[in-house]
Amino acid sequence: MSARSARLDRLLANLGYGSRREIQILARTGRIRLDGEVLRDVEKRVVADADLAARLTVDGETLDPLPGLVLMMNKPVGVTCSHKEAGPLVHRLLPERWRRRDPAISTVGRLDKDTSGLLLLTDDGALLHRIISPRSSPPKTYRATLDRPLRGDEAAVFASGTLMLEGEDKPLLPAHMEILDEGAALLTLSEGRYHQARRMFAAVGNHVTALHRLSIGDLTLPDDLAPGAFAVLDAEAIAQIFCRKNN
Repeated sequence: MSARSARLDRLLANLGYGSRREIQILARTGRIRLDGEVLRDVEKRVVADADLAARLTVDGETLDPLPGLVLMMNKPVGVTCSHKEAGPLVHRLLPERWRRRDPAISTVGRLDKDTSGLLLLTDDGALLHRIISPRSSPPKTYRATLDRPLRGDEAAVFASGTLMLEGEDKPLLPAHMEILDEGAALLTLSEGRYHQARRMFAAVGNHVTALHRLSIGDLTLPDDLAPGAFAVLDAEAIAQIFCRKNN
């Protein structure tokens, strides 16, 4: 898609830098620069492409990422994927200005409050729907820590394509499980039913005490991304989401 031009005040307002009136004040006081030169004309049209982030500064800092932003976060336990619920929220882990962006940054699906690990966020609605669509359904791998030792037949049960969850009338698609030790396993799912991993282990008589998402497609959470930290993904990393693992 080719880059579009936009009025400077509208672009900065949509990136959360303030109202158009506040953007005018930033410009009048010499706090916006383009190619090192003070830019006072907020009605100037600029091409919103990758080069602009390197050329435009506000208060001496490079421009925030343009729309089309995709983030990978290491979601901590105890944080909710919501804008409105009570308690700690995922969006509060983002810079304050990013919470004012338009279009807004949304989570791509959800991890429940007690699940940690790889969470995607984006302001690209089309990409969000592509990732969560059953047609795409990139595989997701979780590390499950269990309350009781594995009994040994769980991998076969999960791979059978016949396992029914309580309260449902359609069997699960085959899932791949790899035993790490007697009380931990990797579980790769190709669908996303409500609390699916926890309910699967409950169905075979066990209880998940900790659940951590490691990957989506071939996109893997880096070991050095601390809980609560996030990274902006480039096009190559985004493409990895849609690669399907071979188990």
